[in-house]
Amino acid sequence: MNRGSASSGRSRSFALALLAICGLGGFAGGAAMTILFEQWEAQAAAGPLPVSTVPLDQLTLAPLVRQVSPAVVNIAVLQASPHLQNPLLRDPYYRLFMGVPDEALAPRVSAGSGFVVDAARGLVVTNHHVIANARAIAVGIGDRRVEAELIGSDPRTDLAVLRIPARDLRQLPLAEARRTEVGDYVVAIGNPFQVGQTVTSGIVSAIRTSSDGRYRYVQTDAPINPGNSGGPLINMRGEVIGVNSAIITPGDGNVGIGLAVPADVTRTVVEQLTGTKLPT
Repeated sequence: MNRGSASSGRSRSFALALLAICGLGGFAGGAAMTILFEQWEAQAAAGPLPVSTVPLDQLTLAPLVRQVSPAVVNIAVLQASPHLQNPLLRDPYYRLFMGVPDEALAPRVSAGSGFVVDAARGLVVTNHHVIANARAIAVGIGDRRVEAELIGSDPRTDLAVLRIPARDLRQLPLAEARRTEVGDYVVAIGNPFQVGQTVTSGIVSAIRTSSDGRYRYVQTDAPINPGNSGGPLINMRGEVIGVNSAIITPGDGNVGIGLAVPADVTRTVVEQLTGTKLPT
């Protein structure tokens, strides 16, 4: 046998072996696909696959809101008309000449929010700008409306303390500042645009320091609107981490930049204004 014949024989043997392997592979592949189809058919007959779900009580803030909302109050303030600051407008002839109606001198009512920080003594925290120049202050808590006494206020930190009758009150604890971190989930509760108690949620976006370095603020993207001022910013432990005080916005709407006076600053100011320690 010459070399050409031997080589040709080896080639035919290799080809036959390859065909045999391919045939076995095709058989095995076909068998595997048959098994898979049978499994799919069995699963389809048995119904949809079970889906892992999170318990509903872990997908809601309702338990937290039920716990803290009874301590959040609405505040109505009777204020003098800003026109009364102009002595000329007190003259009816001048108002007639300038076309200013008499109604412009009528007192106005503004609204804000607050929360009970000491139930035993009936102490309520709110913003200074909410009660500034107030002739009378009323606090709505649950279905009650009571007259409030202004204990004191601090324009620098925009905080004020009121006293209401200490009857069936719930209080909110102030958090430790060191436990508040950027990224913490929070809820804001207040009375925006006087629509009634409203809950919004978000996170702590940043911890800011004022331009003079004297004060810190908690920044949040939880929606805060006019009327939320003085209401609490609350963490998932039900503690107040800040008093909602201001928003940064190019217009009148909320764009997700709210500022709250931190809880440690709030504690210091309230204790200074009242002369007593707050519950821990």
